[in-house]
Amino acid sequence: MGEWITDLAGTEAGKTLALVLALQAAFLHAFFGALQKGKTDPWTARAFIDASYALIALPIALFFVPWPPAELWWLFAIAWAIHVGYKLAQASAYTFGAYTVVYPVVRGSSPAFTVIGAGLLFNESFAPLQWLGVACLMTGILGLAVYNLRHIVIDRARLPLALGLALLTGGIVALYTTWDAYVIRAVENPFTFLFWFFLIDGLAFPIGYLIWHRGRLPDPLAPVVRLGFTGAIVAFFSFGGIMLATRLDKVGEAAVLRETSVVFAALLGWLMLGEKVGPRRLTLIALIALGAVIVEWGG
Repeated sequence: MGEWITDLAGTEAGKTLALVLALQAAFLHAFFGALQKGKTDPWTARAFIDASYALIALPIALFFVPWPPAELWWLFAIAWAIHVGYKLAQASAYTFGAYTVVYPVVRGSSPAFTVIGAGLLFNESFAPLQWLGVACLMTGILGLAVYNLRHIVIDRARLPLALGLALLTGGIVALYTTWDAYVIRAVENPFTFLFWFFLIDGLAFPIGYLIWHRGRLPDPLAPVVRLGFTGAIVAFFSFGGIMLATRLDKVGEAAVLRETSVVFAALLGWLMLGEKVGPRRLTLIALIALGAVIVEWGG
């Protein structure tokens, strides 16, 4: 499977598969965010999701994919540190702000930074029309955030902190997307990165949760375990999908397409969390989708 992905990289078939994987990741990432902002607090949800995907990845990493070469462990260590910072910032943002306010700011602030980072690290470039698409997509996303700020009942006293954390999270998203794309290209088998990453990345939050709660588990436990397992499966296909997309095609394009997750987030916020979606928000959502189309076909 790893050799097949490597052989497809840079081909037309690889580009098509990267498009499919990026859009799949967009939907699943929005669903993942909605899971974290559901009935369980985001810290508990994050701990059980991480523990679940670490347990799932453990036997696969140890016995079914090649181990990372010793000289590349430092790359994994940096990726782990970036993701711990990302999850701390994201969970904090969800704690202080409404999902439909925080999520668009996170996703809207990251595409341009990711495209610039991909240009510096991978020597990628965007055509002028593609930059227009990036601007269109970011305008729609940030416009959605402004609309939500004006119409959703939220705790205004905590708003500056929530928005600051959302912007910080967006910057870290750009950082981890670029760095992880570098690491997955540094290893011979892309699944070596994916499964070893999930194993290593899944340790910090469960350990921290147990220490903070002095070993006590949630009561009732079963719903949180189900949430953790569901979130783990979503994470495998969401993060795994976008990382494979960056291995197959341009990092910047894959990252921009992933930000159509805001479209899915608005729909999931309506369906799962009871948050309203009106004609103005639908117009902004259409603008986001148009920006993604321009980026994909404007190169």
